[in-house]
Amino acid sequence: MGWPFLGELPTLLWYFKFLRRPDEYIDSKRRKYGEGEGLYRTHLFGSPAIIACSPRAIKLVLQSDENFYQEWPTFQLMGATSMVSVHGEAHKRVRSFVVGAINNPNSLRRIALRIQPRLISALDSWAQTGRITVYKEVKKVTLENMAKYFASFESEPFLDTLDELYQGMVDGFRANPVNFPGTVYHRALRCRRKLMAIFKEELENRKKHPNEAKKDVMEGLREIKDEEGNQLSDIEVVDNIVSLLVGGYESTVLATMWAFYYLAKYPHVLQNLRDEHSNIMSKKQVGDFITYDEISTCEYTSKVVAETIRLANISAFVFRTASKDVEYKGYIIPKGWRVMCWLRYVHTDSENFENPFCFNPERWNVPPKASTNLVFGKGTRTCAGNKLAQLQLSIILHHLAMGYKWELVNPEAKIIYLPHPKPEDRVVIDFCKI
Repeated sequence: MGWPFLGELPTLLWYFKFLRRPDEYIDSKRRKYGEGEGLYRTHLFGSPAIIACSPRAIKLVLQSDENFYQEWPTFQLMGATSMVSVHGEAHKRVRSFVVGAINNPNSLRRIALRIQPRLISALDSWAQTGRITVYKEVKKVTLENMAKYFASFESEPFLDTLDELYQGMVDGFRANPVNFPGTVYHRALRCRRKLMAIFKEELENRKKHPNEAKKDVMEGLREIKDEEGNQLSDIEVVDNIVSLLVGGYESTVLATMWAFYYLAKYPHVLQNLRDEHSNIMSKKQVGDFITYDEISTCEYTSKVVAETIRLANISAFVFRTASKDVEYKGYIIPKGWRVMCWLRYVHTDSENFENPFCFNPERWNVPPKASTNLVFGKGTRTCAGNKLAQLQLSIILHHLAMGYKWELVNPEAKIIYLPHPKPEDRVVIDFCKI
């Protein structure tokens, strides 16, 4: 259980931050206590917890809503009334709208066309600059597209402020939830309050000018009604728009950054992408955008996307809480204890994926073993924007393959793992048109 109050947090930081071998954290437990059923007792993020790191154990937790409910240790950051925090009918109502707004085929068709002008402009600008930091530049164009679609925000100085505040929030997700001045968590809460104030002001402006309707996700949240005709409260609207943006924004940026990284290291994969997309574009007029339906036919691209997201391991673990004592394989998971589903370890365990740290899209020629592809979670809490995330990455891959080449400036850059995995240099490249 580790140290008083701190629990195993120093041990976790030792493996993630100092050794930079995060998977050794679980390996050390397997060596010391045996493999068992992939369940280990610990104390992390302020409470006693069970680590679940085997596909079977994780499936048990994520698909048993009656036994385990979602509760983040940093729920104040996520928003008490946001989709990721609420349960039952409240969760179903918001999730249903979000899936309809950003994750069904008709919505994806519209989004595919809307995001490409900014993306193409950004790529041309990067090529003229020559040397760029991918993480930094991708953040700009991703935030521009998402802020426009989610809340109709466009002013560049204003977007810079949003970016700074969202980064402050993200830093707090893997921090010990201690709200004391000077801590990362305290700063993250402060950033969230400022974001809430920005979106509350936007909401008030919309109320004052009802005739200036905006077709975006925020407006859709305002219009949601349940079976009795009740709408979301103002705080529910703001909570959800803040959490949706932070969830989709950072994950898309990180996945895109890793795509640049892996395609630079595995040029044959980039060539295969070029071959696939050249076949599509040979049938189109010069200047035409690729469509959602065309992207959906690109089988090799979908494998590159799957492999990129698997290795990126953006969500290392997710949290559930036992609603009662749960017996599993002779073990008791006590009521009220958190369960940390260690998704990262499933994706990096050689028992699940052969040579797991090798970037190999061909591994997806056959379906993965049961419950080993958990990049978007599982069960009723599966990421509501999973198809949007895959679409955005696929479109970026299309434009990169068709018009650009690049090299890593620091191919041996070390990786940092907190709060999310990324190379130390954030992927600096020399970038140009073909």
